[in-house]
Amino acid sequence: MTTPPPAYADVVARIGRAAQAARRDPASVTLVAVSKTQPWEAIEPVLSAGQRVFGENRVQEAMARWEGRTADLTLHLIGPLQSNKAKEAVAFFDVIETLDREKLARALADELQKQGRAPRLYVQVNTGEEPQKAGVLPADADAFIAACRTTYGLEPEGLMCIPPAEEPPGPHFALLGKIAARNGLAKLSMGMSGDFETAIRFGATSVRVGSALFGARS
Repeated sequence: MTTPPPAYADVVARIGRAAQAARRDPASVTLVAVSKTQPWEAIEPVLSAGQRVFGENRVQEAMARWEGRTADLTLHLIGPLQSNKAKEAVAFFDVIETLDREKLARALADELQKQGRAPRLYVQVNTGEEPQKAGVLPADADAFIAACRTTYGLEPEGLMCIPPAEEPPGPHFALLGKIAARNGLAKLSMGMSGDFETAIRFGATSVRVGSALFGARS
């Protein structure tokens, strides 16, 4: 391991402080470094500093970037997943955070059966009910989680959300936590560069940080 880049060291320190302020163990919060669209020369110093969990938006882009480099890494798919890409996603990713409809649940269940691989799954909830965003609506979340379990034999381990950019994120994080609690889900993927400390206060178990680590995306 090399000396961490200043931005990486800063984010890790901020996660630690936010966790301690919430009376939580900093180790209970996983940093998902959002490497999507970043050039390798930006990612490599963070990787060399010991970061082992990365988030990608697109299956093909992730495969092009990480093929042959995945030893000891945990790769999260954090972008919307088309059903026809389920085969590649199941084969390549360790965590799929964007399960949000029955067609995709069926496709993932089929691939898990065929491949004998079981990426960890999160249900994405559209807490702001924004028409342009992926995610199951909050009112439909309980029924969808139940269908994942009973109809498709899937075992989601948590929930993910992306609050509306123009609204305070706290109420959205609180809503996600309530849905998770009543469905017996332990993991919460919430919080990005601008609000991850708030997310930690509301119980985030992983935060997806890109621009605070790598600078603005190209």
